[in-house]
Amino acid sequence: MEFATITKRLAGILDANPDDFEPDPDLKAGGNKDIGAPKKSADLSVAKAKLAANVVPGTGPARFAASEHARIKAIPIDYDAYRTVTTAEDLSAIIARIYARGHVAIDTETTGLDPQQADIVGICLSTEIGEGFYVPVGHAKAGDLLAGGGLVEGQLPIRDVLDALKPVLEDPSILKIGQNSKYDMEVFERYGIAMAPIDDTMLMSYALDGPQYNGLDVLAKHWLDHKTITFGELAGTGKGQKTFDQLDIAPAARYAAEDADVTIRLWHVLKPRLAAENATALYETLERPLAPVLARMEARGITVDRQILNRLSGDFAQRAAALEAEAYELAGQSFNLGSPKQLGEILFDKMGLEGGTKTKTGAWSTGADVLEDLALKGVPLARTIVDWRQLTKLMGTYTDALPTYINPRTGRVHTSYSQASVLTGRLSSNEPNLQNIPVRTGDGRKIRTAFVAAPGKILISADYSQIELRLLAHIADIGALKDAFEEGLDIHAMTASEMFNVPVKDMPSEVRRRAKAINFGIIYGISAFGLSNQLGIERSVAGEYIKTYFERFPGIKDYMDSQRARVKVDGHVTTIFGRKIQFPNANSGNPSERSFVERASINAPIQGSAADIIRRAMIRMEPELKRLGVEADMLLQVHDELIFEVPEGTEETAMAAIKTVMEGASEPAVRLTVPIQVDAHAAKNWDEAH
Repeated sequence: MEFATITKRLAGILDANPDDFEPDPDLKAGGNKDIGAPKKSADLSVAKAKLAANVVPGTGPARFAASEHARIKAIPIDYDAYRTVTTAEDLSAIIARIYARGHVAIDTETTGLDPQQADIVGICLSTEIGEGFYVPVGHAKAGDLLAGGGLVEGQLPIRDVLDALKPVLEDPSILKIGQNSKYDMEVFERYGIAMAPIDDTMLMSYALDGPQYNGLDVLAKHWLDHKTITFGELAGTGKGQKTFDQLDIAPAARYAAEDADVTIRLWHVLKPRLAAENATALYETLERPLAPVLARMEARGITVDRQILNRLSGDFAQRAAALEAEAYELAGQSFNLGSPKQLGEILFDKMGLEGGTKTKTGAWSTGADVLEDLALKGVPLARTIVDWRQLTKLMGTYTDALPTYINPRTGRVHTSYSQASVLTGRLSSNEPNLQNIPVRTGDGRKIRTAFVAAPGKILISADYSQIELRLLAHIADIGALKDAFEEGLDIHAMTASEMFNVPVKDMPSEVRRRAKAINFGIIYGISAFGLSNQLGIERSVAGEYIKTYFERFPGIKDYMDSQRARVKVDGHVTTIFGRKIQFPNANSGNPSERSFVERASINAPIQGSAADIIRRAMIRMEPELKRLGVEADMLLQVHDELIFEVPEGTEETAMAAIKTVMEGASEPAVRLTVPIQVDAHAAKNWDEAH
């Protein structure tokens, strides 16, 4: 390719003569073999023309990705080739193989799924397709587990193994390949090992295909046509399921070594697809670098005040009991408030209320939308049940449950973020879910008061202000909205003024509330039916509101129409950073499915772009804070909000730095045509900081 300067530099490093080497014949035959290198500048246009003629589907990166897939899929899994490592000499030989290859697929087998508490039982390694090495270190003797007894003989001491592997795992020149590497990074961190750099097959698959292919077993079946050994087959299921340290080493080794072998095979299949399908930038700038950031956030956790939760549980329990007694009185009988069947019979059979519908099983539907509709119509029992359900859900999900998640080692709650499970690129929070704590109710906000700063620290909440509306203005190029954001106007009041011809000054709160509902509803493709339910107005009135909105902001309807058309043609929509959001059922014969896709195609680029922006901010945050000398630990991400913990007295400096990073996160990849605003506040608990 005539990289003359690089050739000379490499020749100098290797003390070699470049003329001694012939071009790789496989590369020479890779789709552009007839072009050759132009000998004169005058030949360049001819060469470019030939190159353009050769760039067709099935050549270049796409052809290479397809050929790699076919080659690797044809290589059978050979369980007999896997090896169990029980001597220091064998481990040293494997480490030498890793250094020679420059990469290694790695997976930890542990006593549980919580990386903050699970102990390492074994480590599996693979440097090339068809090989798998299992290093057992923590398999317990049968019957000795509960008594804290000894380990099965023949295993290397865990400290010796980790000391030997630590230089490899921390070596920046050795690529560590994993499936959900975030888990392994957190486990190793507890043992004093900072594993980096990583490549992750789960995240590659997510960048390429979205969340539909995720687990190792699914990926193996889809790409390798191979059914992996499941953990259930190995350890049993249900209450009698064994933990990994209770398994015999021989079957455990087959399972673990297969994991490493399958992972490196998937890496060879998926990595070439990134270039072939223009997903390299997404993976390299948004997915791969975020995994270690999330690992550190999960490891830090956040302090939760157990006493505050206990008090809230007591208060909620008393109020729930009072609502239960009130429901009995309104119904004229005792019944199980948690039974949809009994509730439906009372509402629609005994009380004879109108508007009830039955499910496929023949029972009355008593979902939240049904009860809310009845409550709006003035049915006291429905309102009582809605309030009771909200209280009992807060108790079961948060005030009673959160104390059980407090880690005995750290005294903090450590949520787990799923990076590859949401279609639009948003993160999801699990075990416990800290992203769904209701903030629109007083009771929900009370739960946030239990999330507190550690002694001597203070919490900072930094929240993107109306980011999805701002992105709508940018993506759909809505001049009126862009001007309003540029001038710092109250966007909902401005919308109300445009729609209802009401002056912004002294605007009634109800008018602004309606405009706010429409602003946010439009983002989600809300219908007249949905808006009428939300505002408690007639459907015809809601329809007129939407019609007026489109008349005032015609660019929004143009954007919505173009998205509906695009998703039917392409089967996907994209964020402003190039993330593809796939909708394989865009042309479904089912009208409800098509309707859902049309609504989702409108919101997905907006929500997905917002998710990508906060990901970019999180990736940049730690190095920028370190560069500025600002001590701040990023603890939580809740959609458009980041939570930090900083030393008391430094919050003003930290907030300024945090806001700068978040507000400039889209650049230089995308320069937005609307200003991005971040609101930041500091307090001793999460509620007061929000």
